[in-house]
Amino acid sequence: MPAFVLIFSLLVGNLLSSDPDEKIILNKLKAQTECWDAGDLECFMEGYWKSPELMFVGSKITYGWQETLERYKSSYPDEASRGKLTFEILKTSKVSDEVYFVVGRYHLKRDVGNASGTFTLVWKKIDNDWFIVADHTTADA
Repeated sequence: MPAFVLIFSLLVGNLLSSDPDEKIILNKLKAQTECWDAGDLECFMEGYWKSPELMFVGSKITYGWQETLERYKSSYPDEASRGKLTFEILKTSKVSDEVYFVVGRYHLKRDVGNASGTFTLVWKKIDNDWFIVADHTTADA
């Protein structure tokens, strides 16, 4: 799917949502793609809860913000492996005033071969801001 379609779907979803918290979450996801594309993984991680309790589930379970950053750095050490990131948001669900559940797909357009997969994010409102507290991401086979 072309990047402009994915970006358009994020923007349209953002404009159509009447929930201000959902808009904040979608904007944070958009900012994450911009950080990724700029090669700034620390900026990308700003969407995650900076806590040792952060949980990332992929091929293995990683706990902690710093550990998750290190996992990203080792898995995507250079521009060729990172490529350009787009998200396709499939569903957002408000679980409570403090928790959102977001399901989507990611796509990496890369020189070393494109990659894609699915993700499930648990967003929690902490100190009046939204952060990913749990991320389950799987790659397509």
